[in-house]
Amino acid sequence: MKIGVIGAGAWGTALAQVCAAGGEEVLLWAFEPEVVEAVNAAHENSLYLPGVPLSAGVRATGDMGALEACDALLVVTPAQHLRAILANAPAGKPLVLCSKGIEAGTGMLMSEAAAQAQPGSPICVLSGPTFAHEVAKGLPTAITLACGDPALGQKIAARIARPGFRPYLSDDVVGAEIGGAVKNVLAIGCGVAEGAGLGLNARASLISRGFAEMGRFGQARGARAETLAGLSGLGDLVLTCSSTNSRNFSLGKGLGEGTPARELLANRRTVAEGAFTAPVLRDAARQAGVDMPIVEAVCALLEDKAPTDRIVEALLARPLRPE
Repeated sequence: MKIGVIGAGAWGTALAQVCAAGGEEVLLWAFEPEVVEAVNAAHENSLYLPGVPLSAGVRATGDMGALEACDALLVVTPAQHLRAILANAPAGKPLVLCSKGIEAGTGMLMSEAAAQAQPGSPICVLSGPTFAHEVAKGLPTAITLACGDPALGQKIAARIARPGFRPYLSDDVVGAEIGGAVKNVLAIGCGVAEGAGLGLNARASLISRGFAEMGRFGQARGARAETLAGLSGLGDLVLTCSSTNSRNFSLGKGLGEGTPARELLANRRTVAEGAFTAPVLRDAARQAGVDMPIVEAVCALLEDKAPTDRIVEALLARPLRPE
C-alpha cells in the first residue's frame, strides 16, 4: 500500500517518516515550495520539523495530482482548511484524517466535512497523544485508528505500525474525533493556569473536570465512553495539558501571562487548533444543552472579554454540585 500524506507541517512530516520506515516510499504533499525543496534536497523539513533527518523514502511534491499514484491518503492539514484542500485531492481513495478540530460555520466533525468534500471515499481517523518530534525520532507512541470498515482499518494499521508506533483499532470514529478536538481547547485552559501561576492542583482539576466536559459533549454526539477514556481522549488530553511542546498549552500560557490572544496568534507560524475550535465547540455545546464551563472560560479569554483573574474567579464561584 503506497501512502500519500497531505500536509507537510510537523505532524504530517512525522507521519511520513513513520510510514517510510523500512524502506517504503511515501509521497508528502506540501503547500510551500521551500518545504518541497528542503525535503527532496536535504532530507529535512527545516521549516516545521528542524533537526530531524528524514528517510530517503520520503519524497515531497507540490503537485496534488501526483497523489493519484497513492493507495491511501493521510490528511494532515489545518482543520479549517481540510474541506477546501480535499476538494482538490484525488477522488475515491481511503482517507485517514489526522487533523483535530470542528469546522467553523458548519459545526461538522472532520469526518463529516471530508465526506462532503470527497463523497464515496472511505474515511478513518488517526488520533492520540502524539508530539511530532517524538514520533519522528521513533520514540514509543500509541494511537487510536478509528474506521467504520474493520477490514480497511486492519489493512491501514498493518501498513503504518512500527515497533515504536502502535495503532489500536476502533470503530468509533465520532469518539476519536471528539476527544482530539475538545482536548485542544482544554489544553489552552491548562496553559492559562500555568501562565497565571495557579499551581499544579489547579491543572489537575482542569484536566479532570475538562474530561467530564468532554464526556458530556461526546455523549451528546454519540461517542462511546470507552473511546473517550482511551488514547484519543484522556491520553491525548493528559499529554496536551502538560507541556509547552503543545501549541495549545503554550498559547494558553501566554494568555495566563497577560498577552492578548490576537498578539499571540499573529506571531505563530504553526496553528493552535484549539483557538479556532473553541467558539465552534461552545456554540455546539449550547445548542445541544451541554454544560461546558471550562470551554466557555477559554472562549472568554480568547475573545478578551475579561482579565484572567476575573474569569478564574467566575469559574470558582460556580454553585457547588455533586461530582
